Amino acid sequence: MELENIEELTSEVESTTIETEPLFEEYVDFETFSKSDFRAVKIKDCKSVPKSKKLLEFTLDDGTGVDRTILSGIHAYYEPEDLIGKTVIAILNLPPRNMMGIDSCGMLMSAVHTEEGEEKLHLLIVDDSIPAGAKLY
Repeated sequence: MELENIEELTSEVESTTIETEPLFEEYVDFETFSKSDFRAVKIKDCKSVPKSKKLLEFTLDDGTGVDRTILSGIHAYYEPEDLIGKTVIAILNLPPRNMMGIDSCGMLMSAVHTEEGEEKLHLLIVDDSIPAGAKLY
C-alpha cells in the first residue's frame, strides 16, 4: 500500500468518533473469573430463527463430541451463511436460556461500541487453527 493511501486511512480513523462503555470500577477476584468457561467453538451450522428478526441459531462443535446450540441476537450484523466454518469464542457454563422455544446453551462473545451514534458489533472470530474446545485463560 502506498504511503498516501495509509495517510488517508489514518485520517479517516482519527476523524471517527468511537464511544465505548466505561470500564467497571470494581474488581472481580480471580476465583470468580476462573469459574467462567470460555472456549473456542467451531460453527457447524447457522440459520435464522423463524419469527425473529434478530436471532440466529448456531450449531457448534465445542470439542465434546456433542453439538451445542446457542442463539444470538446478531442477525442485524451477520448473515448466517457467512459464519459457517468460522471459529468463535463462547462462554459455555451459563444456564440454558429458552428463547423462541429453543434452549440456548451459552453465549457467543462479541465486541460492541458506538460509532457516530450507530451501534457496531463484531463477533470474536479467531484463527481457524485453534481447535474446538480449546480453553481461554
